[in-house]
Amino acid sequence: MQKENCPPIKQWIVFNINIQELKKTYKINESLQKLEDDLIGLSSVKKRIQEITAILFMDKVRQDFGLSKYYPGLHMSFTGSPGTGKSTVASRMAELLQNLGYLTRGQLVVVSRDDLVAQFVGQTAPKTKDVLEKSMGGVLLIDEAYYLYKPNNEKDYGGEAIEMLLQVMENKRTDLVLIFAGYSEPMKVFYRSNPGLSSRVAHHIDFPDYTRQELLTIAKKLFQERQYQMSFYAEEVFLKYLDLRCQLPLFANARSIKNIVNRACFRLASRVMGHTGVFTYKSLINITPYDLILSTLFLKGLKIFPMTKIGYSTTNFDSKTIYQVLEYEKLNYVDKPGKVIRNAKVFDSYVWKNFYS
Repeated sequence: MQKENCPPIKQWIVFNINIQELKKTYKINESLQKLEDDLIGLSSVKKRIQEITAILFMDKVRQDFGLSKYYPGLHMSFTGSPGTGKSTVASRMAELLQNLGYLTRGQLVVVSRDDLVAQFVGQTAPKTKDVLEKSMGGVLLIDEAYYLYKPNNEKDYGGEAIEMLLQVMENKRTDLVLIFAGYSEPMKVFYRSNPGLSSRVAHHIDFPDYTRQELLTIAKKLFQERQYQMSFYAEEVFLKYLDLRCQLPLFANARSIKNIVNRACFRLASRVMGHTGVFTYKSLINITPYDLILSTLFLKGLKIFPMTKIGYSTTNFDSKTIYQVLEYEKLNYVDKPGKVIRNAKVFDSYVWKNFYS
């Protein structure tokens, strides 16, 4: 029997929560599977997103047990080259945060410096405020965020936009998640120059460049989505394309792959319309080496990597000529009847049995 004036004994209600059912409620597995389906590779990025999701999910479970609510910092930094999936991951994060109840709307708004900073006095604040209002309840991704800060330009108003972002990051952190994105090195300088901004970014995620094989897988997936397919030898040509393209500046990973896929589809249409009398199922879906090697990249690269078994003449070589690839045994190429190209160089590593297969 409880004595008078003694505080009541606190009764703890013990119950169990079905984790799998709760995951279904918050659509955790569904969102993570979408991320897996959307992105090739990027295992380190996916692991970080899973870790962040686990923290947020655990916070929800703790609340169901009556434990205190803890709101973790959600502002993020995505660093890496263009075309490595930063916008895709941001979109999936917005969806996850909405499902877990951290965001009310879950939309993704992507902007750059020009969307926030004006050229004249008094115009930056309204522009930035308008973007922030559109982003409330969702995720705001600022691409190439380091362009907001120009310390050597006294007439630049990027600092005004940064101050407004800092206020929102602190005062509206339950209504808006900011993601700053850009190349790794400039982003480091950007954060060192803005310590208040850096301290408010809880999660720094680096997006690595895709490997050669991952880029090929991305291309095959894009072709498949459009109901095309590369022939076996077309895949070899595509890999040679990657070897050349990756050496050039402004290579944008998956974004560049998407461009070459689109152009290959255009070339297939032009080839079939111009040289095929009867349409067949194969002619409508089969991407051949011909549809890839016509890229101007190969025309430039022929001086270094002649894409042909027969090689080229050191005395009379036209870099704009695309050579037809012959069978492996046919090494003696005859330019004109009775005349063999002399001093021809052979590149065995660039051989395809059938150029048009």
